[in-house]
Amino acid sequence: MMASAQQSGAAPDPMRRAVLIGALGVVFGDIGTSPIYTFRECLKAGGSSVSPEVVLGLLSLIFWSLMAVVTAKYVLFVMRADNDGEGGIIALLGLAIHSELDPRRRIAVLLFGLAGAALFYGDGMITPAISVLSSVEGLEVATPALSSYVVPVTVVVLILLFVLQRRGSERIGAFFGPVMVLWFSVLAVAGLIQMGLAPGVLAAVNPVYAFRFLSAHGSTGFFALGSVFLALTGAEALYADMGHFGRRPIRLDWWCFVLPALLLNYFGQGALVLTHPEAVGSPFYRLFPDWLLYPITLLATAATVIASQAVISGAFSLSQQAMQLSLLPRLDVRQTSEETIGQVYVPQINWLLMAAVIGLVLAFRSSDALAAAYGIAVVGTMLVTTVLLAIVARRMWGWSLPITTAVMGSFLLIDLAFFFANIIKIPQGGWFPVLTGVVVFTLMSTWRRGREIILERTSADNMLLQDFVASLNTSALPRVEGTAVYLAARRNTAPFALTDNLRHNKVLHQRIILLTVVTERVPRVAEEDRVTTEELGKGILRTIVRFGFAEQPALPPVIAGHAKQLLINLDDTSFFLGRETPVPTTRPALAAWREKLFVFMTRNAVSASEYFQIPPKRVVELGTQVEL
Repeated sequence: MMASAQQSGAAPDPMRRAVLIGALGVVFGDIGTSPIYTFRECLKAGGSSVSPEVVLGLLSLIFWSLMAVVTAKYVLFVMRADNDGEGGIIALLGLAIHSELDPRRRIAVLLFGLAGAALFYGDGMITPAISVLSSVEGLEVATPALSSYVVPVTVVVLILLFVLQRRGSERIGAFFGPVMVLWFSVLAVAGLIQMGLAPGVLAAVNPVYAFRFLSAHGSTGFFALGSVFLALTGAEALYADMGHFGRRPIRLDWWCFVLPALLLNYFGQGALVLTHPEAVGSPFYRLFPDWLLYPITLLATAATVIASQAVISGAFSLSQQAMQLSLLPRLDVRQTSEETIGQVYVPQINWLLMAAVIGLVLAFRSSDALAAAYGIAVVGTMLVTTVLLAIVARRMWGWSLPITTAVMGSFLLIDLAFFFANIIKIPQGGWFPVLTGVVVFTLMSTWRRGREIILERTSADNMLLQDFVASLNTSALPRVEGTAVYLAARRNTAPFALTDNLRHNKVLHQRIILLTVVTERVPRVAEEDRVTTEELGKGILRTIVRFGFAEQPALPPVIAGHAKQLLINLDDTSFFLGRETPVPTTRPALAAWREKLFVFMTRNAVSASEYFQIPPKRVVELGTQVEL
């Protein structure tokens, strides 16, 4: 589109250019900084020899991994599975569940998808730690005496990064985008210069070198795939951040700028090691002359800060989607862009990530040590993505079984190879992202099951809505002026806030709206489909308000926008909210430890009035105890 505009003499679209540069600043930071440490770790895993066969074999594995996993799988196929423009594993999970009709299979798909989402948080913790730490280590290369300052400088940089998050990914992307343009340009030029000194390195494009390396080195060669996989970390962010910038800008950036720069740099590092084997300890920084090491270290630090942004913004989007689908308790979600609904900031997630990332830096203290922990979480998420994508391709895209098996089966075999190659990292530090995934999965599954129990118990104790309306003797009840809005979790039962208010105060408002908020399995709901109403009689109206899982469920703007339909005046309206307090029971549906966990999560959740952005002065809360 941009090319045709320029050819016709029209001015290029500044918004398109801004989006392309912004996507560079947010989406590609993670995968764009992998050259700092990937080839170095590959050489270590490939054995003590730096023979041409080893160098070309490792380069061939990196080249074809980028082409197969990132380019073919993610850019061409996974990014097709957008859920109304939204990406990420939760969006893909929503598509997969929606396309699966069998209830038992839907539960299995849900649990499998939760495992992948949980592992994404482990990636979100390790990526900032290893990225920033590896860049600051350039100080050691320039001046070995500065080695003791690497960890403190890394911690300071990370703190600044997380403090900046409240400004939003749109503003951060606008600031970081030009830095990444410079970064990828430097990657490409540095690699190209070295390739000119050893052009024979281009032979690694031939996949024969990859097969020769794997066959000649046996188990060592296979487990070297765990280091090769480091070149792919960040691929999931391309999909997770698709809701921030759209599919087309991300694809254009990848094809035209990011992929060529990455390949040139990897091949340049290979050419350097072939001509100067002594550079094996730090092939990335040795691409540059000594007088450039300090500026390059500064630029690399800026680039790795940006790399961290990709997974952090992805974690924010994932958390918002999980909350809307009742997989996490209500948290404070702040919209950071007036134009792009997918750009959000979640303070609680931000500070938890910061604490975990700084803890990792202080515990591992080097990118070499963190590399052992890296990869297992990412490849686990990629595995889940492939399985969910296969379900979507078969059920929604209408692919035949042979085509689905051939295409998705090929991706699955690649994912499994990387998965088993990363297994050996678990004792060396890979246990951390696995443990993180287990903890997050436990939180999500416990919250979802706990909310199901709460709704079941409150529905069982409350009257059916039609029976409640029929039992009302409106002639004997005082009716006060104004409108009362009662939030009702279930459509077919009377909310306990209404029955308790009637029981204690023995009074009803002239107009009562029973409002149920429904989260659809699409990112956004069209405004004409937002509100549906039904008159129940006796001044009672049942209202359904629908939001997409990527939208903030703010009720006042919706009610104000549909005031004529609801016959409501916000200045004369009171919102009655029920607050359930879970308590232990003699007939527990949850294990004792999960009961305590659910109670803890409930107490620390954002209140319904804050979550739905209802003015506090218009809110009346009525509490009840619910047995778990």
